[in-house]
Amino acid sequence: MTKSATTHATTARDLLSTGIAGLDEILDGGLTRGRLYLLEGTPGTGKTTVGLQFLLDGVARGEKGLYVTLSESADELSFAAGTHGWSLDGIEVYELVNELGLDPDSEQSVLHPSEVELGETVREVIERVDSLKPRRVVFDSLSELRLLAQNPLRYRRQILALKQMFASRECTVILLDDGTADVQLHSIAHGVIMLEKVRRGFGAARRRLEVLKMRGVKFHGGVHDFVLDTGGVEVFPSLVADDHAAEFDMTPASTGSEELDLLLGGGLAPATNTLLLGPSGVGKTTTAVRCMLEALDRGEKATYFLFDEGRQTMLTRARALGMDLDAHLSSGSLVIDEIEPAEFSPGEFACRVRRTVETRGASFIVFDSLNAYIHAMPGEEHLILQMHELLNYLNQKGATTLLVLGQHGVIGDVRSDIDLSYLSDGILLFRYFEANGAVRTALSVVKSRVNSHERTIRELKLSPVGLQVGIALSDFQGILSGLPTYDGKVALIPGAAEPAPAI
Repeated sequence: MTKSATTHATTARDLLSTGIAGLDEILDGGLTRGRLYLLEGTPGTGKTTVGLQFLLDGVARGEKGLYVTLSESADELSFAAGTHGWSLDGIEVYELVNELGLDPDSEQSVLHPSEVELGETVREVIERVDSLKPRRVVFDSLSELRLLAQNPLRYRRQILALKQMFASRECTVILLDDGTADVQLHSIAHGVIMLEKVRRGFGAARRRLEVLKMRGVKFHGGVHDFVLDTGGVEVFPSLVADDHAAEFDMTPASTGSEELDLLLGGGLAPATNTLLLGPSGVGKTTTAVRCMLEALDRGEKATYFLFDEGRQTMLTRARALGMDLDAHLSSGSLVIDEIEPAEFSPGEFACRVRRTVETRGASFIVFDSLNAYIHAMPGEEHLILQMHELLNYLNQKGATTLLVLGQHGVIGDVRSDIDLSYLSDGILLFRYFEANGAVRTALSVVKSRVNSHERTIRELKLSPVGLQVGIALSDFQGILSGLPTYDGKVALIPGAAEPAPAI
């Protein structure tokens, strides 16, 4: 006795780009062709712009597009497109509301919520679709159609009728809706995308989107940041580090200072991040620049994300300390990216980092400093988790990352705004201490996940010849408290006065 095997045929998705690269990535390639989708959000979130980008992408691919509007005139749409530098050539704009609908002598105005008018509206849409035969349609908006229907049952029936009509004509449709959480509409649509605009006390408003539903698609869930600016909508998919694993060599590389290499247990290893932690002015930025310059001299590419000070200030100080970055800036191997934290969302910043690694091939990354970034986003509940994912991504790509984090205080009780120590593979600790009537700097490595590092404390000195790291301060006690005692004859860095017998 034989049994016939049952085969399950799987049909590959016939993909259609939304015209927005980041949104296509979230949707695992784009929209499924020939389906009806709902794009909802309050006014001002960017629905019209997304709809226009969808149609313009179709025009670029030789597909006819139809924009059906009940809420805006063709002139208004043309003006909105012009602000982004777009032309609506190739897109048919069909106004269901015009000056005839406002004529008091007109008995059949689409603005009158009657069953007759609703039927006429739907018939007009069908006629225009049949005459134009578009491949892509945007319907703006369902709010007016909901008012015409007057009751949920009639509204649902008309949406179902439109869905069947568009499907039979192989149209891919995006319905725009100013309402939110319309469960009836969600059940009809093949996919639902929600846009929202979040206002803050300071800085630019944040825009976010979420795919609530997408049948047959393993989409990237969660909330994703996006911006609406000249040129249209740009979406920043939330970062998933495990999607970017790569192979790399983890042999430690030199920092440019033999003594600092010894302190770190051989240097800085690729695929790790090191936290430079200490009070303001202690030498964190100079140390980061020295390590980066050595990587650049080895032929690596680097990106320096500058949050606090100005670009010229940073370059001038580096030159004064014998570290001239101009040649690397001219060659393009170094990019200094000045960040205005109040204007960025975590998702946008993560995408900016991702581009410098994947597009430029940068393998050395510096964040200086994270204090401004953290203060600009006090309301972001999951900022630490986002930073964890970003650092994990950089590790997965084999990048060497330095994080500069300033602390409050100078000597004694020194505190941080946020604890990033558990996210870091290594911690380079900077402290001020007093010796022989002068304020000096101590340097130590308190954590390293990959190297067997020194447990000693060394002196750090900044001078016109660059960064100098002294021998271990074995005869000092209490250096990390800022008020040490001295019971030996260990000399400090040459050029400094000998310490007094007792402090």
